[in-house]
Amino acid sequence: MVEPSTFSRPDEKKKFVRDKFSAISGRYDLLNSLLSLQIDRYWRWKTTRLLRQFPTGPVLDLCAGTLPLSLELTRQARERRVLAVDFCEDMLKNGKKALPSDNRKDRIFPVCGDGEEIPAPADTFYGCTVAFGVRNLARTLQGLGEMYRVLRPGGKLLILEFSRPTNPLIKPVYSFYLNKVLPWVAGLVSGDKEAYEYLASSIAGFYEPEVLLAMMREAGFTQVERKPLSFGIVSIYIGSK
Repeated sequence: MVEPSTFSRPDEKKKFVRDKFSAISGRYDLLNSLLSLQIDRYWRWKTTRLLRQFPTGPVLDLCAGTLPLSLELTRQARERRVLAVDFCEDMLKNGKKALPSDNRKDRIFPVCGDGEEIPAPADTFYGCTVAFGVRNLARTLQGLGEMYRVLRPGGKLLILEFSRPTNPLIKPVYSFYLNKVLPWVAGLVSGDKEAYEYLASSIAGFYEPEVLLAMMREAGFTQVERKPLSFGIVSIYIGSK
């Protein structure tokens, strides 16, 4: 199993993550729905609702992958425009192929770029969303600083990320599913078990919520808070510029 601590340099982690996401990009959406029992749709809906005061955009969807959150962002607000940035071109290509034929297709702009060097001017976006991508940044604080830079004053950052349940009944069940069931099923469907072993280890090794909230404050964000969902399996981290 590849542990996040395996990488001695940031560029090593970037290459590993890019290669793994590229390998599973064709079945990524299917696996997300299958492995989460489609609860991931609810998580994205809850996250996007927190930007309802900015219905016209523009919004940055960082680590956009195959564009599921970009689609939800444009579904909930019919005039919103979304810049969808991801450093794995194959993920964006697969997402672009699956875009619906309605006008959302014309309001989502996929761009291949690095979340630690966001290809956008300062003070551009009303909102910045990151769904299940902060764990994959090689330099988290630098990425958070970039998110702060590109937000307009008064803009909002929303990070949807896996967390670790603390409920004594849920915790062992979730741990067994995450470390045993998920890699086996995902490996069977995708053909790349290692990618999902990395997913499990990256969740286990990710920052405690209080640490990530402190890092957000260090990057400049105010009104920082966390909203746990689904017994703490995931959390929405919120910050304002």
